[in-house]
Amino acid sequence: MIFIAVRFTVRPELADTWMSLVGPFTEATRAEPGNLFFDWSRGIDDPHRFTLLEAFADAAAGAAHVESDHFKAGLAAMAGAIAETPEIINVDLPGRHGWDAMAELSPRR
Repeated sequence: MIFIAVRFTVRPELADTWMSLVGPFTEATRAEPGNLFFDWSRGIDDPHRFTLLEAFADAAAGAAHVESDHFKAGLAAMAGAIAETPEIINVDLPGRHGWDAMAELSPRR
């Protein structure tokens, strides 16, 4: 599994419309055969910061994503809305295929 975390700092005047801006990119990526998840969150302490957690089945799926038309269109759309260059963590986790259950916490019964 290829796991990627990206932090975007969005221009203050565009922060409230960021999710609409990245909506088509998000939907298209989630529809890719090798996509495992593609989830956004907004900062609590900094409402101009958005974090994207994404994963792909393998390096080939990640490469197909980066070469897709919607990836290129998504970057073009985001470029005009970001305040600085995004930060990224990109790691290969061999043998993994998604989320594991958290060992330290479970629902009370």
